[in-house]
Amino acid sequence: MDRRLQETILRGDIPTFLSLIRENENIIDKTITTWSSNTILHLAARFGPLELAKEILKLKPEMVSEVNEKSETPLFEACREGRTDMVMLLVESDPWVVYKVNQDNETALFAACERGKLDVVNCLLNFQHLLMLEVDGLTTSLHVAALGGHTEIVKEILKIRPDFAWKKDVNGCTPLHQACSKGHLETTRELLRFDTDLSSLQDNDGRTPLHWAAMKGRVSIIDEILSVSLESAEMITKNGETVLHLGVKSNQFDAVKYLMETLNTTKLINKPDNDGNTALHLATAGKLGTMVIYLLKLNAEVNAINRKGQTALDVVESDVSNSGALQILPAIQDAGGKRGDQLPPSYSTELKQIIAPESVNNPNVPSSSPKKVLDSPNHHRRNQRRSREKQREVQSEGLRNARNTITVVAVLIATVTFAAGINPPGGFNQTTGKIITGKHTSFKVFVVCNVVALFSSLGIVILLVSIIPFRRKSMMKLLAVTHKIMWVSTSFMAAAYLAAMWTTLPHGRGAVWLLVSVVAIGGGCTMAIFSISRVEELKIMKGGNSESTTNSDVDSSDKGYHLY
Repeated sequence: MDRRLQETILRGDIPTFLSLIRENENIIDKTITTWSSNTILHLAARFGPLELAKEILKLKPEMVSEVNEKSETPLFEACREGRTDMVMLLVESDPWVVYKVNQDNETALFAACERGKLDVVNCLLNFQHLLMLEVDGLTTSLHVAALGGHTEIVKEILKIRPDFAWKKDVNGCTPLHQACSKGHLETTRELLRFDTDLSSLQDNDGRTPLHWAAMKGRVSIIDEILSVSLESAEMITKNGETVLHLGVKSNQFDAVKYLMETLNTTKLINKPDNDGNTALHLATAGKLGTMVIYLLKLNAEVNAINRKGQTALDVVESDVSNSGALQILPAIQDAGGKRGDQLPPSYSTELKQIIAPESVNNPNVPSSSPKKVLDSPNHHRRNQRRSREKQREVQSEGLRNARNTITVVAVLIATVTFAAGINPPGGFNQTTGKIITGKHTSFKVFVVCNVVALFSSLGIVILLVSIIPFRRKSMMKLLAVTHKIMWVSTSFMAAAYLAAMWTTLPHGRGAVWLLVSVVAIGGGCTMAIFSISRVEELKIMKGGNSESTTNSDVDSSDKGYHLY
């Protein structure tokens, strides 16, 4: 790009900009640098005044949808900088630009949430179907807003998509996990206020938001979670680690101290993980002198034996090269610590019997023992009832979203087929006003298929607008019917397109292969998609029939989807 043009944009000098364009009209098409592929509108959207962007759009309106090397339009730049007026200008120029995603499959809304630009987020949330692009993704705009501690944005997204609060990313983390990990207290409060059951969700390693707060030493977050969900302190990871284990392993002394002062230390301090290690084993393995001394003051079992037959003294003696071992060794010995081979044979059995009733998912107890939480069976039943209610709410929300999606798609099909009907392939005879290709067989096929697609899609819209079921089963029946009609409409629209292509393509010698290729590709793709979907549905149905029959609602909640 001409350096003068770049400097003119950065200064916002509109007269000089127009003068440079008059000197060389082609200069507007050049990118800023070869490695970034940013256009002048990208630069103006980020740094330039609004009037300059208007002038660029007057000269070349299609530039609003041009992308750089990251597949990002100028709208991404405006969103990151929080320029609401620029965002509105770009969206007014081309409303569809808000639905474009970059190479990481992120929308402009995602970029605005990441930077905490509330006004821009509110502007983009007016496009109600924008968040639907994130439904099938892993990380959502709510995740990045929570990660950045942008509480007001979190509130706005939850109003539109409350189900995103339960959505997990590639690591199995919810937005609450992200907020707790980063120590964003207000965001954590907002998410817990929305639903306290979020505190019990676990990531791919079985860690809850409380576990992440302990690992990062977020004492205020720990206090907030325990104030609304004390039972979350009893949850363990896939490795059998408690919140105390994770706090000790991460050397978060303040967090460990707060947990010990808040919770029942006799139940927590001697719990072993899947390897039989207690918090004291982990502290000695990490040569954490202060942590070891603190745990011993709280009467941690100094001679607890792990699965390797090691006590805390065995662990510290296995590596005395570290200076921390010199501090830990006398402390353990003063507390009565012994090596595993110095303990009587019956000691290990007696110790297991003492710890077992307090253990949660302890490998030393029979594998049939359930994972325990604090309270009585009544507490468990209340939790299960709340979980079922939440599942029903999420299912209902999913059905409403599916209904809205089908309506939008049906309207789009009706729009396309209507436009094709009044602007037929081949055009009109200017003298008679008749369709030029009206007598061709391929055109007649086009007309029939186009009409079927148009009116079947209109039928879907009328059905969904006229019938508003209040029961889940009725909604499922309605969606099943409209889904089948949608297949009919889509198939006939595809057939109409192929017929239109056949009508307009040349039929002379040497063009036969092109006609055959068009029909084969179009028809083949449509049939392949239909066949694959049916095969997958049959596989899933066959797998479901091979298992014991259960309630359909439970099945749907377990699978995360429902087949029409």
